[in-house]
Amino acid sequence: MTPTPRLDAISIVTSDLAASLDFYRRLGVPVPADAAAEGHVEATLPNGLRVLWDTEEVMASFDPQWKKPEGGDRMGLAFLCDSPAEVDAVHDDLTGAGYLSHLKPWDAVWGQRYAVVLDPDGCGVSLFAANEA
Repeated sequence: MTPTPRLDAISIVTSDLAASLDFYRRLGVPVPADAAAEGHVEATLPNGLRVLWDTEEVMASFDPQWKKPEGGDRMGLAFLCDSPAEVDAVHDDLTGAGYLSHLKPWDAVWGQRYAVVLDPDGCGVSLFAANEA
């Protein structure tokens, strides 16, 4: 029988663990309160998917050839919101807290309200909801 791999976790490598954890907490990821003291952090979402964080130092400790990515996103995370108004509200909350907007909320041609905010490491995080008919 051929094994069937299952997506179990998404890993984020960060240069500032505390800042990254704070950002994702604002998006509802259940990050333990005292987690910033560690070099590796895990949070389990209600659907069982895990989000993992490792500092750049942790990555380099077991992969001596690891280098910080340059020149754009290699992976994107997208957070589903309940409504177009929630996309705007979450975008405003994050940018009001000092995070940078990459794309302000707009009505995309594919039928969604869409926005992109940068996490503390400059990775684009999409916020979206179906446009109300």
